[in-house]
Amino acid sequence: MPASERPTIQPQRLRQLLRKMVDIYSPTGKEEDLISFLQGYLKRHGLPAVRQSVDEDRDNLVVEPDDVKADLVLVGHVDTVLAYDLEQYFFRQEEDEAFGLGTADMKGGCAAMIEAYMTLWEAGYTNLPVALAMVVGEEEEGDGASRLVREFDFTGAIVGEPTHLEPCLSHYGYLEMQLTTGGRRVHASMAKLGRNAVTPMLKLLLKYAAHLDKSPHEPVYNIRDLASSRSGFAVPDFCEAWVDMHLPAGAPMGEITAELEELLAKEQDASPSSELGIQFNTIHAGYKLPEKGPLVETLKKVYAQHGLPFVPTSFRSHSDANILWAAGVKPILIGPGFLERAHTPTESIDLNEVYAAAQLYVDIALDYAERMA
Repeated sequence: MPASERPTIQPQRLRQLLRKMVDIYSPTGKEEDLISFLQGYLKRHGLPAVRQSVDEDRDNLVVEPDDVKADLVLVGHVDTVLAYDLEQYFFRQEEDEAFGLGTADMKGGCAAMIEAYMTLWEAGYTNLPVALAMVVGEEEEGDGASRLVREFDFTGAIVGEPTHLEPCLSHYGYLEMQLTTGGRRVHASMAKLGRNAVTPMLKLLLKYAAHLDKSPHEPVYNIRDLASSRSGFAVPDFCEAWVDMHLPAGAPMGEITAELEELLAKEQDASPSSELGIQFNTIHAGYKLPEKGPLVETLKKVYAQHGLPFVPTSFRSHSDANILWAAGVKPILIGPGFLERAHTPTESIDLNEVYAAAQLYVDIALDYAERMA
């Protein structure tokens, strides 16, 4: 379809939508106000948005085409991390930069996908093989994406995480490791008679940091949380730490987890009284898609039309795409914003990039539909 005939998005409408989305506080577990707003917004514009139950009082929001099976789904998550400051999370704009919680991760991408889908629907394209899904829970367990793939059958997805509009055909894997140490509680003034659980934990974390720093698998690790039993004026008898690890696509998860378990076993043998424990609560494999197939060919064409370089890269965090991949879907991540600005006190996004993303999604949907016809 010639560029002059393609429907175009409405930037001002998109900006207003993003502002309203950011102003509705929606940390993981409390997304329902935003889902309710979006359902009403879509229905007012004539789109049949339906809820998909995830758990009590939490729902995904899905829009399907008329009488056509959707092969491709535009997927975005509406939840955010907790606000750094509950008085400062709101939308504000400085020239073309929008600030506020979730602007980059990923209300900017969600708003762009909604605007794109509305633009297509209002132009009469109600039977493209493309659906829209706004899901909950990505920042924690990914329960919204898990529910989506259990109840809907589709082969491809565009996930609107912040990639600065670079197409990510590969994705890092993710490990969440929980370490525990035990001790013996006594009065703080009698500390030498007890066993402080924090001391072996600190030694264990240093061992793991040294191991991961020299690992050939090049993990990006983060000691996320460290806490002991709140024992007051007493020696703590329990300590736990949570460690996130992001690993390049293709990293051998089984081998890596075995190495980490072996390290703990050696430390336990060296210090039998420390009561060490390890558990992997989340394991998401990374993946790498080949540069071929209808969706990739669509992206190459649309990127050329927009004057953008098609240089596939890897998404370095975990996301709902890991869950989609495990369910047999081929997800490609493309969204506005920079990942390094997410989860920061000054999170922001370039509005012009949000507008560009929305038009990109419109043209991807149209070209993909033509190829699949």
